[in-house]
Amino acid sequence: MKPIKVAAAALNQTPLAWDSNADHIRGALTHAREAGVDAICLPETCITGYGVEDFFLSPGVLETAWAQLEALLPETAELIVCLGLPVAHEGRIYNAAAVACDGALVGLVPKRHLAGDGLHYEPRWFTPWPVGRVETLRVGEVEVPIGDLIFDCGGVGVGVEVCRDAWVDDRPATTMSRDAVDIIMNPSATHFAFDKLETRKRLCVEASRDLGVTYIHSNLLGNESGRAIYDGGSLIASAGELVATGKRFGYLDGEVTMATVEVDERPAPVATDGVVRVPFTWRETDPIDAPLQTGATWETSERLKEETFTRAVALALFDYLRKSRSQGFVVSLSGGADSAACACLVTLMVDLAVADLGLDGFKARLGHISALQGVGDEREAVGCLLTTAYQSTRNSGDVTREAARAVAEAAGARHLELDVDAMVQGYIGLIEGGIGRELTWETDDVTLQNIQARSRGPSVWMLANLSGALLLATSNRSEAAVGYATMDGDTCGGLSPIAGIDKAFLRQWLRWLEAEGPQGFEPIAALSAVNAQQPTAELRPAEMGQTDEGDLMPYPVLDAIEKEAIRDRRMPVDVYLNLRPRFSDLSAADLGLYVERFFTLWCRNQWKRERYAPSFHVDDESLDPKTWCRFPILSSGFTRELDELRERVAADAQP
Repeated sequence: MKPIKVAAAALNQTPLAWDSNADHIRGALTHAREAGVDAICLPETCITGYGVEDFFLSPGVLETAWAQLEALLPETAELIVCLGLPVAHEGRIYNAAAVACDGALVGLVPKRHLAGDGLHYEPRWFTPWPVGRVETLRVGEVEVPIGDLIFDCGGVGVGVEVCRDAWVDDRPATTMSRDAVDIIMNPSATHFAFDKLETRKRLCVEASRDLGVTYIHSNLLGNESGRAIYDGGSLIASAGELVATGKRFGYLDGEVTMATVEVDERPAPVATDGVVRVPFTWRETDPIDAPLQTGATWETSERLKEETFTRAVALALFDYLRKSRSQGFVVSLSGGADSAACACLVTLMVDLAVADLGLDGFKARLGHISALQGVGDEREAVGCLLTTAYQSTRNSGDVTREAARAVAEAAGARHLELDVDAMVQGYIGLIEGGIGRELTWETDDVTLQNIQARSRGPSVWMLANLSGALLLATSNRSEAAVGYATMDGDTCGGLSPIAGIDKAFLRQWLRWLEAEGPQGFEPIAALSAVNAQQPTAELRPAEMGQTDEGDLMPYPVLDAIEKEAIRDRRMPVDVYLNLRPRFSDLSAADLGLYVERFFTLWCRNQWKRERYAPSFHVDDESLDPKTWCRFPILSSGFTRELDELRERVAADAQP
């Protein structure tokens, strides 16, 4: 057995950011070489960035990507390197992994199985590579093999699977293992979702055990292009053991994960077709002392979902802030759960980033924000980056006002209190004069509610415009599902950081943040003023006792219906029947009413979801019509299916 040192790099890339993307690649290669690494895997399409989308079809992008690859080849001296880029070949475009050995490009391995579900639209741009085909790609004077290749690098067999190739039953690795491959590299762009890391670990460990190889899985890091979050977390497995796990949710440009593994000193791969033989001198490496296992202690927390949500969204906000070159954030702080969550996530973003980078590193990464450069600690940094505003009308109460003030103070935000009631009454008077009658709650309920929310929009937009800040919209996924939001009111904003998470979990997360908080940081006790309340929009007079759940249904019921109806694609009767045992405390009539209300409001409000500001993808229950859940704006509204539901509910309600 021969000990060798291998690595995987997680890189924080940006679509079409040619110079910084190349710098991150160079940094990873230099770090690996200086650490005595022989072979390193970098992420999928790391030269261009993964989120290039329709500009993968641009000849100029493809030409620049190839030029960047050629410019990076000298950086691969003394290394075997796998890195990703789009490649044009005979009129088609392929998502390819380039393999370089000691400064020379030795082959290209295109992706066989394209990701075309959920967030992914790869078949729109790329062609899957046919199994077993090997050809020659010509670019100018360069000729290089392309196809189902394996590489004999100085007597060690190296194979490649590109991201999704590892997730299918007929994965390329199965054939490679029969061809005496010792190492399989997987350059990936695997987006974050709750619990997905465990699946990635299983794929790597099982491949290393079943195929008798060392498996190296790299990944992107951070908020690459706006919606998807990449957690990094590169993996190295050998002989059925996970020997290295890379850091997740880091704030550096890249994280290199290394491990020493052993490979068999055996003959070169037995296959003749598709084998590229290149000389390579492996370094003398000390034998393995013990398996290397890395990973943060927070990942063993009993409240892992809360920890992970915090770190994922905080990193996403940080990257969105710096990549959009915005000057900070503005939140319309109502004193309720959603806006409090948005404000606290900005504070946590600062805390986590400073903990990772140091204050000076934090300020350097946000060097475009000149006002930030003079701050002396995290609290001052939050005050520089976050402005909150409580905007009251005659229907607002002291409880929410004080809750907003307490959260803003605990967060460290610059906080304003604005009375917008005069504007609301001005609009009401304007319309009453125009139509010649008084508006009343009995006849004009929705209109009178909405004008209050909409009257808050201009002032927070002004605050954002004054400093070039990002206005954060505060709607959550549960409200998006049923359209319980005022367009151009609480949906105002350029980014919706919590639109990917349901209200029930959001309230659970706020209670955890009040009592415990993320590992290594203090809880935010001021959230008690928010968590003690029943969620309410405060858009009706106080004596009407408005609550969100009174307008809609209990949030746990709403979220359960949403999962059945949208995630699992079930029809109304099936949703009702599946949920009856779970909500046995509800009458058949009440549960039937809630199911009918959900489907009716879902269909009626698709146009709202189409207009939401971009949101972060955090689980596979997203409602984002741009990237995950497509539904027609106009439809029948499930009329036949709801008739069937009513008949079933009526039958169940009979004594």
